[in-house]
Amino acid sequence: MQINLQKNILLKNKGLTTTAVDFKKYKKLIHGMVINDLKKEYIGSFLGFFWAFVQPLSMIFVLWFVFEIGFRSKPVENIPFVLWISSGLLPWFFISNSLSQTTNSIVSQAFLVKKISFPVIILPFIKVLSQLTIHLVMMLFLALAFIMYGIGVDIYWLQLFYYIVAASFFLSGVGLLLSSFVVFIKDIKNLLPIVIQFSFWGTPIFWSLSKIPQKYHIYMKLNPFEFLIQGYRDSIIEKVWFWDRGFENLYFWSLSLILFFLGLKVFKKLRTHFVDVL
Repeated sequence: MQINLQKNILLKNKGLTTTAVDFKKYKKLIHGMVINDLKKEYIGSFLGFFWAFVQPLSMIFVLWFVFEIGFRSKPVENIPFVLWISSGLLPWFFISNSLSQTTNSIVSQAFLVKKISFPVIILPFIKVLSQLTIHLVMMLFLALAFIMYGIGVDIYWLQLFYYIVAASFFLSGVGLLLSSFVVFIKDIKNLLPIVIQFSFWGTPIFWSLSKIPQKYHIYMKLNPFEFLIQGYRDSIIEKVWFWDRGFENLYFWSLSLILFFLGLKVFKKLRTHFVDVL
């Protein structure tokens, strides 16, 4: 039994090591494809790359106008409403856009999949990295907004890098899994927007977890998106270090690792059949 356990651990580490080697080997290719992915989305448009920020910025502007100018909403936790909601919306934009993009990453690049020498496994990761690039710029805008409001930034903001890495790893695993399945099950592409919509309202973005009875908190914390959104707010607003959420960290990373290794296994099993289906 002990031998089998050690064998399973070695196999898992081998899968992760192989992926890491692939990334190192194709580092320049990945870098170029991330830049190309961002360029082709907005090439030919007058505003170019700025369009990547139009949707999130316009939504935040609408929320600011409606709630602060129209309804004159009171600050949340002594933070202006527009900043409080932005601290939850910006990571959600990263999550939802990455899920949508990674799920279709293999199907949308069928011409590359048919090239035998092309490392198809990097496609979902490229989508996460391109969305991450946009997200980092948006977080810079948020930091500037906090400074303009006279609140400023502090040392707690540094742990945003922890939650950004956590989100990227989780999204990569889910993207690898879904992108492999969607080649054979097209319904996933149509089902995903519905799941994202339910997840949006089921995650404390527009509302605070403190608003619901304590006995339900344990169930809400099973939602990995809650861990990420609350982590951003812990860093930006509530000033809570990530290690203070010990059990939640353990649960999130356990789930992330399971999904990542499952995604690798499914991808490697189905990879040889992609060309036949596409």
